Amino acid sequence: MGEALPAEIAKLAGELPERKIGRLERAIGPELYRIYKGTLRNPLSIAGLCLMAFFILIAIFTPLIAPRSPNSQGNFFMINTIPRDGFSGTPRGPGSEWTRTIPPVPFWLRLIGQTKWVHLFGTASGQYDIFYGVIWGTRTAIFVGVIVVGICIIIGILLGSISAYYGGWVDELLMRITEIFMAFPFIMAALTLSAILSPKIGKGIWAPVIALVTFGWMGYARLIRGDILSVREREYVMAARVVGVKDMRILLRHIIPNAVYPVLVVASMDIGSIVISFAALSFLGIGTEVGYPDWGQLISFARNWIPVLSTYWYIVVFPGVALLMFTMGWNLMGDALRDIMDPRMRGRGA
Repeated sequence: MGEALPAEIAKLAGELPERKIGRLERAIGPELYRIYKGTLRNPLSIAGLCLMAFFILIAIFTPLIAPRSPNSQGNFFMINTIPRDGFSGTPRGPGSEWTRTIPPVPFWLRLIGQTKWVHLFGTASGQYDIFYGVIWGTRTAIFVGVIVVGICIIIGILLGSISAYYGGWVDELLMRITEIFMAFPFIMAALTLSAILSPKIGKGIWAPVIALVTFGWMGYARLIRGDILSVREREYVMAARVVGVKDMRILLRHIIPNAVYPVLVVASMDIGSIVISFAALSFLGIGTEVGYPDWGQLISFARNWIPVLSTYWYIVVFPGVALLMFTMGWNLMGDALRDIMDPRMRGRGA
């Protein structure tokens, strides 16, 4: 009996099909490959990727879609002010003609037989062109979302990993600091700090960016701390300690790469939330100057026309739809990644 059992096991093992490991899986590892494969099979992630790709393409080809006005100022990446067609306080509807300081006609407009530049989305108060604001505002949204979330991830991973790995008084101190920051209402704290910073560093995107980072890193710190508390007790970490590997190498090589995936899921969903928060600060007049290409800034032009929005609907609808679709793309991607990485969903995402 004792000799027959191994033979039966060997026979069964020989009947199991051998799974081939491709070059991509070998290069990026089984966990990343599972996420990659699940992303391409999940309808939510495909929809989110399509929306994200749409906005990324707009951001890349912004100067071709909406060429710079002759009087526009800024750098190679961004214009400082949305082009204006006069100074009238009354908005004009979609399709109205440009009359002053007409920007160059883009190539795609010529392809459909149009030789005159019109206000495709209409104008807001002050005759700011809404189409330009929506297109150039895409770059603002991507830049702010990626920069704020990226810095928050770095701060959160740094503090959370140190707190979890060393424990003791280090953990207590860092977590109490984290909880102090978490006690502040996020949007109110960001608004207050941004209002304080704006007179000191000048109007622009940096005051609200600093404010959003200051009160946005705590969730990442707590999340990575919880994951590292479990990862640090695993056998490969213990083995690295026994052979004398330095703490920093253990953290960077063995612990953080195996605990960072949930952080990436939260980060993908936070990009949309950060862009909405930035738009809210712009709507309230905190941070960017009037006329800066930002979706919140465009929506703020509708404040004087709320009683007659049925007439001037385009001031809210076009930037609002852009903000909605941008946020939806990142949220769909985050939901899909969460489902793919859920251990209970492993069988469905493979």
